[in-house]
Order: sequence, then structure tokens, then C-alpha cells
Amino acid sequence: MLPPALTAYIVLLAAIHLRVLLPPELENWTIDVFGFIPKRYDSSLLNLQIPGGAGAKVWSFVTYSLLHANLTHLGFNVLWLLPFGSALARRFGAVRFYVFLAVTAAAGALAHLLTHEHAVAPMIGASASVSGTMAAAIRFAFVHGSFLSFKRTDAETAARVPALPLSRALRDGRVLGFLAVWFGVNIVFGIGSIAIGTEGATVAWQAHIGGFVAGLLLFSLFDPVPHARSDAAGASSQDISDRI
Repeated sequence: MLPPALTAYIVLLAAIHLRVLLPPELENWTIDVFGFIPKRYDSSLLNLQIPGGAGAKVWSFVTYSLLHANLTHLGFNVLWLLPFGSALARRFGAVRFYVFLAVTAAAGALAHLLTHEHAVAPMIGASASVSGTMAAAIRFAFVHGSFLSFKRTDAETAARVPALPLSRALRDGRVLGFLAVWFGVNIVFGIGSIAIGTEGATVAWQAHIGGFVAGLLLFSLFDPVPHARSDAAGASSQDISDRI
């Protein structure tokens, strides 16, 4: 059963996606106002008229993550949220979970802004936040008893095992393997300009990386579970490796 915080978030995404039923001019308006458009921040364009005004320069750092291009785009993000978002929502609780999603969304938007300074096309989608949840979850996912370990327990207990310190996690072969695959896939998406959706919009892979790095580095600021001591983490890691 999904944790209530994640269920509510998915329902919110689905409800917001009903905007596609609006007349085209209104649907485009919602994307212009709530999507993330790098060119909003181009100070040299004094006469640029983009709906949303000054307020959109603030809220679109987060609101873009609640919009999706189509059902495939929405479904793909929800699919990845089910395992990683479930574990994180159970571990963080609703308030921390939602703030974490907002922070990683903003980090993804910032990464997109830095790499697409003059872009006019709006960026939308929860992928940066989803990437952040994946990064945060791998801090404890492979620990003995957690949801990707060989000896997992019930979902609530699995989500609350002590996390590895970042330095220890980055020496775990499975974490490194996960990172290599994740970054490799995103780089391939970027180099190949692989499109998503029916309109040929390309994947904003820099935003994915921004959200992922933020989730990996900021996890400890949100984590309410006491971390494993370095020596205990080492013993846990050895215990896991003995079972491979």
C-alpha cells in the first residue's frame, strides 16, 4: 500500500494534468505561467512579454514540476516514484517529503537555467524531483533490511533503516553501479537528444542531474532517522557483501 503522502502527490499530479481538457489557449497559458522558462530571467530583454510577470520568476521554480506534457510523461514519472518515492515518503513523513520534492525541483530548474540561459521553450515535468528521490533513497536502499537489500523487512521498517554516511555510500559497489547507470542513461539522453511525448520535446537531462545531485547531497538535512555510525555502517556493509 502506498504511503498517504505519495498517494496525495500522485493524485495532485493527475488532477493538474486535467488541464489538457481546457481550450488550447488556456492550456498554453497555464504552461506559460507555471512552466519554467529560462528567458524570463534574461535582463537584456526588457520588453519581453511572458505571462506570469515577476511572480512567475519565483513560483515556476517549483510549479513546473507539477505539469506534464502527456499521459506517457506523467506515467513514466509516477512509475519511478512508486518504489523510491514510497520509501522516502515513509521515511521523511509528509511535510519533509513535500519540501524535499520542492527543493529538488528548484535545484533541477536552476541547473536547467544555467545550461539554457536564453531558452524560450517551457520546461515541465516532475523528473528533477523524481531524480532527487532516487538519489536520496540510495543512501539507505542497499543497507541490510532496506527495500533493495537481500534481506528486506516490512515496508515501514525497511524505509527507516539507518542510512550510510555519504562517504561510505560512495564506496559501496552497488551504489556506484547505480550512479554509473543513472548518469550514463541521462548522458545518452542528452547527447542523443532523445525526444519525449508526441510533440518531440527533448528530455531536460541537466535538470534531472540537478535534482539528483541535490537529493544526494541534501538527504541528511531532511532525514529524521539517526545515521549509522561509521564503524556500524562498515559492519553493515560487510554483512551485506557476505550475502552476495
